[in-house]
Amino acid sequence: MPTLRFHWDFFGPDAVPTAEHFVKHVHEFCDREGIAERKAWHTPGGAGCSATLECDEVHMILVRDRLRPKRAERLLA
Repeated sequence: MPTLRFHWDFFGPDAVPTAEHFVKHVHEFCDREGIAERKAWHTPGGAGCSATLECDEVHMILVRDRLRPKRAERLLA
């Protein structure tokens, strides 16, 4: 199954702690919805921070509609 990577961007002085906190909620969401094979992390950069979720493409509609990511990409094998 192809893998997708979803991104949420946070800006401002609280971007890093906000992204860290958001990642905790992403893990809770994945546990509740049965998304077992996943990775989630945050990446500080420049004036902001990004939270990222990587999971199987089969979960695309669920993540897109419920978590509303700002960006997404399909990873090549």
